[in-house]
Amino acid sequence: MIKLIALDMDGTLLTEDKKIPQAHIDAIHQAIQAGVKLVLCTGRPLVGVKPYFQELGLENENEYVIVDNGCAIHQTSDWQLVDWQELKTEDIRYLYSLAEQSQVQLTLFDEEHYFVVGEKASKIVTDDAALVFTSPTEISLEEACSGQHRMFQAMFLGNPEQVDDFENKFAQELCQRFSGVRSQPVIYEAMPKGVTKAFALERLAQALEIKPEEIMALGDANNDIEMLQFAGLGVAMGNASQHVKDLADYVTDSNEENGVATAIARFILGH
Repeated sequence: MIKLIALDMDGTLLTEDKKIPQAHIDAIHQAIQAGVKLVLCTGRPLVGVKPYFQELGLENENEYVIVDNGCAIHQTSDWQLVDWQELKTEDIRYLYSLAEQSQVQLTLFDEEHYFVVGEKASKIVTDDAALVFTSPTEISLEEACSGQHRMFQAMFLGNPEQVDDFENKFAQELCQRFSGVRSQPVIYEAMPKGVTKAFALERLAQALEIKPEEIMALGDANNDIEMLQFAGLGVAMGNASQHVKDLADYVTDSNEENGVATAIARFILGH
């Protein structure tokens, strides 16, 4: 019996134009009415999640969101931070040194801000920040390392060729010290070592006394793989890469074809 839905956002809950289909909203409400917990699990910062949660119409429910690719967990009744992992000062200095040796820009997330470190934000960074309903805040390396901000997650952004070059040069070295993932063609992400969506989901499930076999996880991208494998039922979206599909237990319809609603109907509502 499924007791918790771990739900990725971009490419899963959201269509390609970043909308939530009404079919997804209806299915989620039916699942919650059936007693199932909802946990949005995303690489987005909290600021990029709140408007969508409000659109789901769940203000009276106490659900959870896992943001920053597993670095932080918030409960939605008051958006309190209930669990987190953060980057250390020496981590930030090291990540900045890699950005200096490449053509990508280093960005960092705290609870409120989308920071770009040490230079003026590129158009790619500005456009990415707009997707999460904010704009980049330019800060110095000294401020980033000052301790006045709790930094959860780092991202390296550039055009696909620049991020390819960064990944080829530094990913092997970086992943010895951090959890690294190429989440999008223009983004390479770095979290504290061991931190993934699955890491946070496991911690939350233990607190809620929910077993992995009682979890259905849905996702489409490389940063969803560990979460799909942790859950008792890992569901890949129809728009996922073949690699993600091969690692899942089930493949549902695409995010443009109400794939989340299809999976909820099949495995939770029994339709």
